[in-house]
Amino acid sequence: MNHRLPLSLYVHIPWCERKCPYCDFNSHENFNPALEQPYVTALLNDLEQQLDWVQGREITSIFFGGGTPSLFSAKAIANILDGITHRLSLSESCEITLESNPGSAEASKYSSYRTAGVNRLSIGIQSFEDDKLEGLGRVHSANEAIRAVEMAHEAQFKRVNVDLMYGLPHQNPANALSDVQIALSLGVEHISWYQLTIERNTAFWSSPPKLPSEELIEPMQSQVARLMAEKAMTQYEVSAWSKKGQEARHNLNYWRFGDYLAIGAGAHGKVTLSNEVFRFQRTRQPQHYIGQFSDPSATASSDDLKPIVSADLPGEFMMNALRLKHGVLDSVFETRTGQSVEVIAAQRAALVNLGLMDADVTRLRATDLGYRHLDSLIERFI
Repeated sequence: MNHRLPLSLYVHIPWCERKCPYCDFNSHENFNPALEQPYVTALLNDLEQQLDWVQGREITSIFFGGGTPSLFSAKAIANILDGITHRLSLSESCEITLESNPGSAEASKYSSYRTAGVNRLSIGIQSFEDDKLEGLGRVHSANEAIRAVEMAHEAQFKRVNVDLMYGLPHQNPANALSDVQIALSLGVEHISWYQLTIERNTAFWSSPPKLPSEELIEPMQSQVARLMAEKAMTQYEVSAWSKKGQEARHNLNYWRFGDYLAIGAGAHGKVTLSNEVFRFQRTRQPQHYIGQFSDPSATASSDDLKPIVSADLPGEFMMNALRLKHGVLDSVFETRTGQSVEVIAAQRAALVNLGLMDADVTRLRATDLGYRHLDSLIERFI
């Protein structure tokens, strides 16, 4: 079944200027520019070792995530992309996204990233209010955030996403609505708008801030939903809104249980070989990663791949697919898991009766009620 699955590539750049107190991603402070070239070499050696797993399949999207990928020079990003295109075929419309922070030094590189081949920029703004940014440990100001979006457009990026958070300490519905209004006024085509949650192994977990009550969260969500609809921004995933045709293809492939290679310290990947689905993960420490993949002559090891148990595949698929506002066709479930949709027939029927899933017999989709209680809905399949 693997030849029918779309294939993406995730590239993890694990350094950032400062570790945010809410962040549980694999990111590390104190980036040493001397590590840039050894890390690029390791990334491409890592990719070389994964080629046998995809047997010449075409790449439909590339995503540079982090950390803060824009800490790397445009030359390094260009070298990575050149190395990728020498090893893999890219689709004609391949989406190439790079995450960036709004600091002026990083924003000044936008034109060079565009020249290097990046065609979609994702800017981690989080808020347009200075006090909220300070509370989140961000290193940029509200004015720098606005200027970064303007510079992205000046650099001829036709596709720009901004990340915004809500449910922030001392935030009220008017604050949350204002953040989204500013983003829309800047002409962005995509907004990732997600609620602040306190995760383990973060500074906020050890010293949690006081967050807004549910009585404030609900109007934040409803007011922003109305505003997005007024501005022709469609919610297609739990935390993603876009203009028509501007959905993030890389993220859609992930939620639809497509395959994705992954290179970089701590990167996670998923590949389908014959009729079995595997996951893999790279070592988290950047220095260990550089050492492990410094040798271009090493070959991929099947020991890197961990099969997803057949009984777990339906739950893994539904945990992803139900996040999509319109769900997925039954045929996608069968193509991507290699199983008949009948294996989840009992859970599906029960949830349809409860009004939590759509009665459409060709599509797996949560109703509006089910979407509001998505965590509970997904638990029925796990």
